[in-house]
Amino acid sequence: MALFSRGRGKKVPASGRRAHVIVIGNEKGGSGKSTTAMHLIVALLQEGRAVASIDVDARQGTLSRYIANRKKFIKSSKRAIDVPDFFSVDPSKEAASASDREAELERLRLLIEGAWINHDVLVVDTPGSASELSRLAHSYADTLITPINDSLVDFDVLAHVDPKRLDIKGPSHYAEMVWEQKKVRADRDGGNIDWIVMRNRLSNLDAHNKREMERLVRELGKRVNFRAIPGFGERVIFRELFLIGLTILDLKDATGPRVLSHSHHAARQEVFTIVNAIGLPPVVKTQS
Repeated sequence: MALFSRGRGKKVPASGRRAHVIVIGNEKGGSGKSTTAMHLIVALLQEGRAVASIDVDARQGTLSRYIANRKKFIKSSKRAIDVPDFFSVDPSKEAASASDREAELERLRLLIEGAWINHDVLVVDTPGSASELSRLAHSYADTLITPINDSLVDFDVLAHVDPKRLDIKGPSHYAEMVWEQKKVRADRDGGNIDWIVMRNRLSNLDAHNKREMERLVRELGKRVNFRAIPGFGERVIFRELFLIGLTILDLKDATGPRVLSHSHHAARQEVFTIVNAIGLPPVVKTQS
C-alpha cells in the first residue's frame, strides 16, 4: 500500500459531505480503464476537488505506473502539477488462506471508507478480471463507469448476442455481477449505483458495426439500467502521455507554451463530456 502526496497545496474536502466514489470497471483488459481513471483524476483535481485514488489492479499496475511516471515528471521538470492521494492494493496469491483474503478485503474497505472522510472524490481502478476485491470495490460505487471498445467482441462482456440475428440473448457475466453489487449496495446503506457504459475508440465512419453497437447498447441499457456515453477516440497521444505521467489536460501547464491541435482539443472535450455525465455538484469556493 503506497501513498503519494499532491504536487500542489493540499486541497480541503467539502465539509459535511461524503466523498463521491467513482469506480472504473470492466472484466476485460484493454478497454481503457486506467486511461479513463487518470484523466478523470486530473480533471477533478483541476476543478479544485480533493481527490483520492486506489489501484485495485496493483498486479497489472497501470494506474500505479501512471502515477509514478507523473511523480518522476514533477521531480525532473520542477513543474507544479496536481497528483492525487494514491493507494494501491496488491491482490493475494491464489494459494493465500481465507484469513489473508479477508484481511485484504478489509484493507480495501478501510481505504474506501477513509477516503469518504478526507476527500471530495475517490476514483477506483479495478482489474480486468473477476475477483473478490473487484466485487467489493463495485459495491461501493456511487458512479460506475465501464469503458468498452466499440466492437461486438467487447460487447460480449455485457451481453450474449445471437451471432446470426444479432439479438441480445441475455446479460453476460459482468452485467450480472454489477446487478448483484447493486443489491449489496442497497442492502448495506440504501444507496444506488449510477452505471455509465462508455464506448471507447469510436469510429468516425458510419459503419455497419457502429450502427449495430449503438442499437445493442441502447437496448441493453434499457434492460439492465445503464446510461451510454461516448468515450475516447483512438489517439496515439494517450500512449505517449502515459510514459511521462501526463494527460491531455496537462499539456499547457506541464509542457509550457504549446499550440494544441484540433485532435488535442477534441480529446479534451471527450474528458469534459465524461466528467459532466457524472454530474458532481459544483465546487464551493471557500474563503481563505
